[in-house]
Amino acid sequence: MAAPVVLKSGRVLGLFVPAQSFFPNSLRFASKKAGGSSKNLGGQSPGRRYGFKKQDGNFVHAGNILATQRLLRYHPGAHVGMGTNNTLFALEDGYVKFTKEVYIPPPRSLKATEVITKLPKGSVLYKTFISVLPVKQDEKFRLVDKI
Repeated sequence: MAAPVVLKSGRVLGLFVPAQSFFPNSLRFASKKAGGSSKNLGGQSPGRRYGFKKQDGNFVHAGNILATQRLLRYHPGAHVGMGTNNTLFALEDGYVKFTKEVYIPPPRSLKATEVITKLPKGSVLYKTFISVLPVKQDEKFRLVDKI
C-alpha cells in the first residue's frame, strides 16, 4: 500500500511505495568483459594408429619405433626392445626382419590350460617376432704382437 509523504509545512511530497526504488536508472555495469569462454576440446583428437611402422627389410636406426600395439600382437626378437605400452623399438642400427616361429607355452601355464586344450589335435601356434639384423662391422684387424 502506498503511503503519502507529508512535510511539516503540510505539503504532500508524493507517494511512498516500499517496493519501488528512488533511482531506477542507476544500475552499474562491468567496465571490462568477463574472462572465460574457453572451450573444452577433449575427444576431438585423432585416434591412435596402431600397427607396424617399419616394413620387412627397412633400415632402422637405434631408437626407431618398429610397431605400436595395444595387446601383444608382435613379439620382440633380437636387438628389439619393448616399452611399457608394448611399443617395439630398435636397440641397434640394422635391417628389420619379420619371422613367424612356433609357440610352445610352458606346461601347466594359464595359456596351456585355456588355449591349447581348445585347439584341434595336431594344430600348431605361431607368433610373429620382429628382429633387427645389425649392420656388419668392418672386419679389419691389426696385428699387435706375434706369439
